[in-house]
Amino acid sequence: MARLIRPVLVRLFPDVPPDHPAMGAMVMNIAANALGLGNAATPFGLKAMKELNTLNVEKGTATNAMVLFLAINTSGLALLPTGIIGLRALKGSVDPAAIFPTTLMATGLSTVCGVLAALMLARLPIFAPPLAQQQADAAVRAARKLETSLVSDILPLVGFLGLLMALVGVVYRYGEAASAWIIPGLILLMLTVGVVRGVKVYEVFVAGAKEGFALAVTIIPYLVAILSAVGMLRKSGGLAAITGFIGQFTAPLGLPAEALVLALMRPLSGSGSFGITAELIDTHGPDSYIGNLVSTMNGSTETTFYVLAVYFGSVGISRIRHAIPAGLTADIMGVVGSVLAVKLLLG
Repeated sequence: MARLIRPVLVRLFPDVPPDHPAMGAMVMNIAANALGLGNAATPFGLKAMKELNTLNVEKGTATNAMVLFLAINTSGLALLPTGIIGLRALKGSVDPAAIFPTTLMATGLSTVCGVLAALMLARLPIFAPPLAQQQADAAVRAARKLETSLVSDILPLVGFLGLLMALVGVVYRYGEAASAWIIPGLILLMLTVGVVRGVKVYEVFVAGAKEGFALAVTIIPYLVAILSAVGMLRKSGGLAAITGFIGQFTAPLGLPAEALVLALMRPLSGSGSFGITAELIDTHGPDSYIGNLVSTMNGSTETTFYVLAVYFGSVGISRIRHAIPAGLTADIMGVVGSVLAVKLLLG
């Protein structure tokens, strides 16, 4: 997966040398997110931020590459929403993977808009990087040499996306008979690839679990801060008041107040939004309109403020420039895409 997306990222990040460690970490992070492996993606994301900070000549200020990388993360690019499919199966859905096509459509729109927002906002004078950083980025771009063409590099990725769209068509056509095999097939595929490539799968799994403890120690302070803020917002009644007022305008557009709660919570807390999704699925049913909508929204958007707090906090970035507008643009378009996709494909 990483090899497929690397040619695109190398050109999307002209300020990062193609052979720099930051590029490899970003590629692995985005590949893990695309497969729905959010927990596995976090260590790569933190490493990517650390390596990107080595290219930062103005410490404490986010670079264009950092903001763009986080925009891709906050857009929730997930080609296989395994977590939410598992939740739907647990809640008794007749077709747990029915949200696979809708999630793909919504996350695609979210990612494209998030990337465009990051690139366009970076050009505005108000968000311009310091002059020293602009000169450093220009020097990196001038020194880069891409020996192959984009067309030849991107052909394997186009082929993969074609297969993915074919899988979407199969799931949409055959429903439960096809979707029941997605997660077992994914697990079997991973194990098979590991065995073929000579990977000691169990030993690597255990090593990854050990790394999780060290990762937790690193991000706990930032988790405490963001989760405390979210908890106060919910308990104070502020979130309910906001959704009650806005819901009367969004309901006719296909976004009822119940789902609006998730739309507002999703950028703030992953655990909180997952709990709201489970609660709404219990109340309305996993295969209802609201059940399909919140499942799609949860699988196609990401926790913007959590990602910003943890990733930027890990390298001491306090001046985040246009990261929030770019991330929220991706979130809003993810919600819009979810409504359109569910109405079009599952309505």
